[in-house]
Amino acid sequence: MLDTSPLTAVVERFADRLRAMPQSRLQQGAAAEALQLARELSARAQRLEAPAGAAPARTMPDAGVFVVGDQVAVAGADLAEALRTADASDVRAASDTATAPSEMLDEAVALVEQAEVRATR
Repeated sequence: MLDTSPLTAVVERFADRLRAMPQSRLQQGAAAEALQLARELSARAQRLEAPAGAAPARTMPDAGVFVVGDQVAVAGADLAEALRTADASDVRAASDTATAPSEMLDEAVALVEQAEVRATR
């Protein structure tokens, strides 16, 4: 099984920062950035968990600026679990390339780190 603690750590850090942000900061774009990240993490998890040819991924709803920290946390935890339990063939089928699970994990960590930088500048 893949150690997904790097993803879990960056997701929790970013989610905590979002939860602590004032409304004005969230409305200035941090919430939109976080929602976009949550949707991407959720879509990746759904692709890993769905059998080939399954229905398209469901889009995470916009539940408001005060919820995005929780949405990032949930989507990140879902992806971490999907990666932890997936085997290499699941990951390759979900990513359209010959991506190893560890590479997909690294990509997800980088996505979260980049979104955090954009949301907090």
